[in-house]
Amino acid sequence: MAQHNDTGNIGEEIAALFLIKKGYKVLARNFRYKKSEIDIIAQKDKTIAFVEVKTRTNAFFQEPELSVTRSKQKQITKGANYYVQENDINLDIRFDIIAITLFGSKINHIEDAFYPLV
Repeated sequence: MAQHNDTGNIGEEIAALFLIKKGYKVLARNFRYKKSEIDIIAQKDKTIAFVEVKTRTNAFFQEPELSVTRSKQKQITKGANYYVQENDINLDIRFDIIAITLFGSKINHIEDAFYPLV
C-alpha cells in the first residue's frame, strides 16, 4: 500500500478515536455511494456529522483542511443525502472536517466546516 494511503488510514483511526472521546457514536466509516466517500459518519445527541478527515505528515505546504475542495464537498453532500434518505434520518446534520498533522500531533476539528453543495 502507498505511504499516502497509510497516512490516511492512520488519520482516520485517530479521528474516530478522537470523536469517541468527545462523546460521539461512530455510525459508519468509509461510507461509499457512487463517486462519494465519507470518511466518518458520527452522531452526538441529535446531530449527525459527516466528517472528512485530512491527514498530513506536516503542514509545511498547506494546512490539511484547505485541501477539501468545492468538488469534494459536492461529492460528500451527495453521499450524505443518500445516507440520510436510505436510513430515514430525521436529525440535524452538519459537515465537519478533522485536520490532522502527524508531526506535532495536531488535531483540528472544524464543526460546520461547509454547507451542503449540490
